[in-house]
Amino acid sequence: MEELQKKMQSEVDAYKQLQRDYHKALISRQQLDGQLNENSTVKEELSLLKPGNEVFKLIGPVLIKQDLEEARQNVNKRIEFITNELKRTETLIADLDSKQEKHRETLDKLQQMFQQAHQKSALKA
Repeated sequence: MEELQKKMQSEVDAYKQLQRDYHKALISRQQLDGQLNENSTVKEELSLLKPGNEVFKLIGPVLIKQDLEEARQNVNKRIEFITNELKRTETLIADLDSKQEKHRETLDKLQQMFQQAHQKSALKA
């Protein structure tokens, strides 16, 4: 009975850690979604500009003049990077989700075993 309790506690601890990791991954996905939306808006704005227009990049507290084509390339690279990170995060979330489901099933089985053992010990008393 005591060994069963230890197994159950260790499974609960592992499940809680998975929940924390899952929560972190969800926050990361939200941040990436925000960055992707922001960069997509910048890309749309840059597409409206003509070759003669000036573009400035904010570096710290200073605006630095930047080549329009270079700005477009930088935004495209950022979008590509963010998209890849989003895919990686989605895969991680799916993996953590399936691991959580397995832990829930294991916890259910352990809980049933614990209840059965508790009932048997109550009958003996």
